[in-house]
Amino acid sequence: MPVRAFILIIVMMLALPAWAQRKKEAPSLKSDTTAQAAGPVKDSVRLALERLPRKAAISSAILPGLGQIQNKRWWKLPLIYGGFASFVIAYQDNNKQYHTFLEEVQYRLANNGNPGNPDFAGYSFEGLVRIKDNFRRNKELSIIGGVVLHAVNIIDAYVDAKFFRFDISENLALQIRPSVQNQWVLNAYRPNPAFTIKLSL
Repeated sequence: MPVRAFILIIVMMLALPAWAQRKKEAPSLKSDTTAQAAGPVKDSVRLALERLPRKAAISSAILPGLGQIQNKRWWKLPLIYGGFASFVIAYQDNNKQYHTFLEEVQYRLANNGNPGNPDFAGYSFEGLVRIKDNFRRNKELSIIGGVVLHAVNIIDAYVDAKFFRFDISENLALQIRPSVQNQWVLNAYRPNPAFTIKLSL
């Protein structure tokens, strides 16, 4: 056998295992790249913390104040339910007054402007219509206020749960100190009093 052929066979035999090893490693490299592209793996504790805001918002949407209870913000319950009670009382009072004046307006329309209720004898027809409309507007504002309060209750529960993970330890510090800054005024530097704010995390 020629020497060249023998050397070629030896080189091929040495190169074959390295080539086979490279082919085997290629899928693992690809999988590592895919894993890096997918992002970091999250543990169960972090996933549970990330679910807290959504859970608190849904709870407060179903029952106002429930999200605040889950966030351990019990002191907010009197504010929420006190607000709802105020809007309900305002709605009932305005609704009652609205129907009272509406009946008087309808009676005068049906009876040539003659008053039906002696308590309203001193009111003009136009005045009664204006009062009726004001009570109707206040009644509708009470409904809108209740809806807005419900939305604020949901947002508050979500934000509280979102900030639950933030560090509020004693290492956080906000320092405000007086200082002096030089300012260029009329071709000269002049000292001006100022404040320096320093936030230590």
